[in-house]
Amino acid sequence: MDWGTELWDQYEIIDKHTQWGLDLVEKYVKFVKERTEIEQNYAKQLRGLVKKYSPKRGTKEDQECKFSQSQSFVDILNEMNDYAGQREVVAENMMMNICIELTKYSQDIKQERKMFLLEGRKAQQYLECSFKQLDSSKRKFEREWREAEKAALNAERLDQDINATKADVEKAKQQAHLRTHVAEECKNEYAAQLQKYNKDQNSFYFTDMPQVYNKLQDMDERRVKKLREGYHTFAETERRVMPIIGKCLDGITKAADNANEKKDALTLIELHKSGFQRPEDVEFEDYSQAINRATSESSLGTPKAPSDLRPIGKNKSKLWPFSKNKKTAFTEDFSHLPPEQRRKKLQQKIEELNKERQKEVDQREALDKMKDVYQKNPQMGDPNSLEPQISQTSNNIERLQAERQKYESWLADAEGRLVHRSETMRYTVHRESAPSLNNNNGSHSKDSPDSAHSDDSNQDNSSQPIYAEFEDDFEDEDSVLPIGQCTAVFHFDGASEGTISMREGEVFSVVEEDKGDGWTRVRRVNGDEGYVPTSYVKIALHRK
Repeated sequence: MDWGTELWDQYEIIDKHTQWGLDLVEKYVKFVKERTEIEQNYAKQLRGLVKKYSPKRGTKEDQECKFSQSQSFVDILNEMNDYAGQREVVAENMMMNICIELTKYSQDIKQERKMFLLEGRKAQQYLECSFKQLDSSKRKFEREWREAEKAALNAERLDQDINATKADVEKAKQQAHLRTHVAEECKNEYAAQLQKYNKDQNSFYFTDMPQVYNKLQDMDERRVKKLREGYHTFAETERRVMPIIGKCLDGITKAADNANEKKDALTLIELHKSGFQRPEDVEFEDYSQAINRATSESSLGTPKAPSDLRPIGKNKSKLWPFSKNKKTAFTEDFSHLPPEQRRKKLQQKIEELNKERQKEVDQREALDKMKDVYQKNPQMGDPNSLEPQISQTSNNIERLQAERQKYESWLADAEGRLVHRSETMRYTVHRESAPSLNNNNGSHSKDSPDSAHSDDSNQDNSSQPIYAEFEDDFEDEDSVLPIGQCTAVFHFDGASEGTISMREGEVFSVVEEDKGDGWTRVRRVNGDEGYVPTSYVKIALHRK
């Protein structure tokens, strides 16, 4: 069934229905546009949220990413950023494949509908024009026929009138005959016009308008099909990003699984382990023994002055684990940090210096190669023009080398102190446990003068804060025994940091051998130390 056959008399219904279909397309396009705006705003807000909570580089939050839980949170933020990108893809595809496509199609359909309706109106106007011609010929035929009847009656009346002249009768008959002839022509014209109108009407209702209605029906069906595709696209656009969104969600799940409580606990230890040993037990300081000692010594010799008694005071290096650490000034050798953290910082600094030095070495090699090319091919450039750069690069290498050696010496110092500190703590614990073993064996009595004197001497040794011993070790460790002597063969300015100047023939003590980098650490008689080029001196090491 089609509209041209079944709805031949429902022009207004078809007109309204096709217009309603176009309005529905525009309504759907408007709906999708608003949906894309929501998606875009949602994606924008998500990106803003991710940016708000993402750690800034070089900040405390960036350092917290060393913990798995913090890194997992960063990974979740990255996945949410990707998720926001998929929401933008949804909005873009909907705008391109639905809004723009349907809007363009709707404009074409409007023009097509307008053309079909215009075609129908033309057919109707033609039929109306044919009907007017039929009506006009009908009226003319009616009018002429009445005039012919009047003329025939008039001729018949004059023919029966005895008073009428023969000329009048003949004239009346001629007039009646003429009118009858005209009426016959109008009748024939009316019949022809009627036949034409019937043909036009039949063509209008059975051919022209059904074709227009069928075209409108075909147009409307195509519109419905296009709108259906738009409905499908609405779902397919969302479905296409589902795998990627699923991967984002899988990434969030994986990030959640990567949060490892044991690993974070070890990371905290690695980052903040100080390297200090726990403080020993505080010993009992029996000041009453001074009275007994004074009584016993009065018979043996001169009593000690009151200044020999140990003053009551605070342990200067006591560590309180739950008190806030005071901020200390930053030092170049990181001595303000705990031993373990200092060692890590020094290792990190040495690695950075090695990378910078390698860059400078690579640059000097490149400059040397370029200089060699210029020397072989003078037309390519002047070799002397590269000398300032080569000199600057060499100075940078020497400076970085000196700095590296300086940090290496600090690192060796830090590592040596850590080992020495551990050994000192073990020795102190062993030494302090010896008197208690002797007391347990009953070799001395606490009440005897010798025992009192021994306890007092032990107190003098052991009551020293354990960290004070370490400080003394630090001061003594700077004096390293020489391993040989060297004599300067050439003059050296020592302008770089960490180096020392020397004159030809000057004698130094060798403190540290060349480690393969071309520098030897020496010491003057006055105690000044520094590095000199190994090739500039003649070295004689002590036999071991």
